[in-house]
Amino acid sequence: MIYFYGKEIEQNYAGNQIFKKVSVEIKAGDRIGIVGQNGAGKTTIAKIVAGTESPSVGVVGWKKGLKTAMIDQNPYYQDMLIKDVLLTPFTQLIDMEAELKRMEHVLSTSLSERKLTETLNQYAEVQEQYTNNGGYEYHALIRKVTAGLLLDTYLNHSWDSLSGGERSKVELACLLLKQPDLIVLDEPTNHLDLVSVDWLIQWLNQYEGSVLVVSHDRYFLDRVVTTVWEMDQGMLYEYQGNYSRFVQQKEERVLKEFQHYEDQQKKIKKMKETIKRLKEWANQANPPNASLHKQAKSMEKALNRIEVLQKPVQSKRVSFQFKQDQRSGQDVFKLEDVSFAFNQKTILHKANFVTYHRERVAIIGPNGAGKSTLLQLLRGKYSPNNGRVKIGSSLSIGYLSQHVEELLGEKTVLDAYREYAHVEAGAARGRLAKFLFFGMDVFKKTRDLSGGERMRLRLAQLMEEQHNVLLLDEPTNHLDIDSREVLEDALVEFSGTVVAVSHDRQLLNQYFPVSYWLENGTITRYEGNVSYVQAKRKKECK
Repeated sequence: MIYFYGKEIEQNYAGNQIFKKVSVEIKAGDRIGIVGQNGAGKTTIAKIVAGTESPSVGVVGWKKGLKTAMIDQNPYYQDMLIKDVLLTPFTQLIDMEAELKRMEHVLSTSLSERKLTETLNQYAEVQEQYTNNGGYEYHALIRKVTAGLLLDTYLNHSWDSLSGGERSKVELACLLLKQPDLIVLDEPTNHLDLVSVDWLIQWLNQYEGSVLVVSHDRYFLDRVVTTVWEMDQGMLYEYQGNYSRFVQQKEERVLKEFQHYEDQQKKIKKMKETIKRLKEWANQANPPNASLHKQAKSMEKALNRIEVLQKPVQSKRVSFQFKQDQRSGQDVFKLEDVSFAFNQKTILHKANFVTYHRERVAIIGPNGAGKSTLLQLLRGKYSPNNGRVKIGSSLSIGYLSQHVEELLGEKTVLDAYREYAHVEAGAARGRLAKFLFFGMDVFKKTRDLSGGERMRLRLAQLMEEQHNVLLLDEPTNHLDIDSREVLEDALVEFSGTVVAVSHDRQLLNQYFPVSYWLENGTITRYEGNVSYVQAKRKKECK
């Protein structure tokens, strides 16, 4: 059964074509992931499917009566408690509850036989609707979603008091609670910790409707989707399988396209040479050979009928390379019985932590455990309440914040970069091109940059500082998959020490063989990646 279809749809913004002639279908039970570089049109496709945006060209349609839902970009929950926000998907059921209570009150009074019969019939009708729409299950469903997304502690908080990440979790919860036929998700794992991501994967795999998800989280895509739509150079390509299968199929497709292009170019070249020879032979004959001229003319017509293939264009990829002036000492960071509280919350209690030269250390744990705060202790931004933080010799520490608030000002990209790269404007523009800032992009105000652009600019600045220790707080946030992979390659080549806070399971599993789990003020070292830590902790809890 087809839930959604789009036929030869195109989208244009201010004369800029985002994509063209895209034809797609979503059927009942589909699990589709949309991937592609930032700006390729992934979110635009998602909005068109959700019905919140219309294409410039083409035809779209949905199954009659289909319920589709996507997170509201501007939700209005001002002054509402989170427990009340989570009830908003059930307004109709709550109205039914009020109606049932009203009729129960009426039934408790003295009624004529006719009025009693009439009220009982109305009560039975409303109660049937209430039951069929999940009236007796929705409170349990709210508890399930709240527990899964770890929202229990926020229930009595007001919407206005939450951070952007916390609000995103609440919005995701509301979306799941609506239980539409077709659910559209845009980067759903961005603000979730590892436990919540695992819960969401399980939820979506059990979900009876269809799922369309925009994501750069490769681990998540591998475990949720069975079809991948790739947005590339204004075109949409469809692949069957999860993300890992898509990577293989894309490589095969690109190789075939190059082969077809090269074969056609060889054929065209050979035909042109033959035409040239035929004309030369015809002109050299005495008298000129009309038959050879005719053959050349016929071959020219055949050549003109060929639909020339465009040379496959590889998407431009960002170029990262971390350098360092000098190596650090063997001991990089050491915490000895450190206790630290922030805003009256205990982050560390008599904690011990050690990092050595060239180690790749991941700090993991639930949201709100204090992982980012621990990075601030390591870089000397905060001082411990008790205990000692020892910083090794010859350290040059580079820090990457997940928020990059310093890039919200009036400076241009070029000026912000040249504060770190002391080179002429021409050379700076050349270097910025490696970070996908081309042409007039370098004159954009930093406040106008997207999240991905800010992160690329901050990485460009960081690489100019030539540190031997990197403290990275969610370094893959806002980066597309290509940029994440290039960053991973740069971390492999970097000969210094890296300590990272991240929820990117692919990054952590492949490149961080040492992990520290932080929770409830305690921190524990594990000689293994995040999957090893989770398996070991699960075993310890049994």
